[in-house]
Amino acid sequence: MKQSEIKQLSTAELQEKLGETKKSYAELNMAHAISPLENPIQLRNVRRSVARIATELTKRELQ
Repeated sequence: MKQSEIKQLSTAELQEKLGETKKSYAELNMAHAISPLENPIQLRNVRRSVARIATELTKRELQ
């Protein structure tokens, strides 16, 4: 998810998206632990999406 897409979402939508993305990351991580993923770069992309969303939420709380 790109930063420009994240900025357009409301705070409630971001919190919902953060939960979904964290769950997705946990599932991918578990699947990768059991048997290697075909595309392990997915883990990095999802992890970075979690960080982007969390950063935007923190930024909005501080304003």
